[in-house]
Order: sequence, then C-alpha cells, then structure tokens
Amino acid sequence: MGADRHQAPSRAERKAALESRIEQQRVDILVAAGRFRTATQPIDDGWHTLMRFKTPLVALSGLIALRLVRRPGRLLRLGRRAAAGALVINRARRLLR
Repeated sequence: MGADRHQAPSRAERKAALESRIEQQRVDILVAAGRFRTATQPIDDGWHTLMRFKTPLVALSGLIALRLVRRPGRLLRLGRRAAAGALVINRARRLLR
C-alpha cells in the first residue's frame, strides 16, 4: 500500500474554501456595482434634473395643449417655422465649416 491516497477535504477545509469563494464574489459584486454607478451617473443626473422641473413641465404642457385645442392652425404654423428655422441653422453650420 505504498500508493498515495488522496483524502477528501475535511468539512472545515470545504467550509473555509466556500467562505473564501463567497468573499471573493462579494468583492466582485461591489466592484461591478461601482462601475455601474459610474457608467450611469450622467443618465441619473439628467433624470434628477428632469424630475426637479416635473411640476412646471406638466403645467406648461397642459397650457400648451389647451391652447392647441382651441386654435390648431397655430400649431401648424409654429411647426413650419420651427422646421424652417432648423433648416436655416443646419445650412449655416454647413457653410461655416
């Protein structure tokens, strides 16, 4: 019986290995969460800014909707003017390049 037998790890050794693995997974999760927070920070900042102005935006959109329901022709004129203005701005940008 000179052959070297491999013994199964004891219960304490298995427990220590599992605890070590769990600790490493916790560290990995913390690092990933930090990276996620850093990556999404601009989106979160924009959302918080939008939510800060939520009440005035809702009130303003209600007033605009009310005016548009009364006189829908104004919306068409405003849309045409906005499109024309955007085209002029784009054309000016191209010329200035």
